[in-house]
Amino acid sequence: MASFEKIEEARKFLGLFDSASIPEVEKKYKELLNKWHPDKNLDNQDKANEMTIKIIEAHKIIMEYFMNYKIPFTKEDVMKYCSLDEWWLNKFGADPLWSNK
Repeated sequence: MASFEKIEEARKFLGLFDSASIPEVEKKYKELLNKWHPDKNLDNQDKANEMTIKIIEAHKIIMEYFMNYKIPFTKEDVMKYCSLDEWWLNKFGADPLWSNK
């Protein structure tokens, strides 16, 4: 797996925030490839080829990180990403006064 510095460089190059989901990574990857594709940059194909190679390499580094990252399934970690309805139910239960149902 790549070093933190390489992963951070790839993240910044792709224009990702400090945390990102796989769909967000894929969206940025496709946007950049679409922008820099050599067929769309006929007037500057050398730069387009260089950028395309860099985009593909950055994507590869980020996806390799995702593939090697172990995702925690503890209740605390899962609850960080629960829906608002689930959070509300866990916080207030089915109490008729506080429940949003």
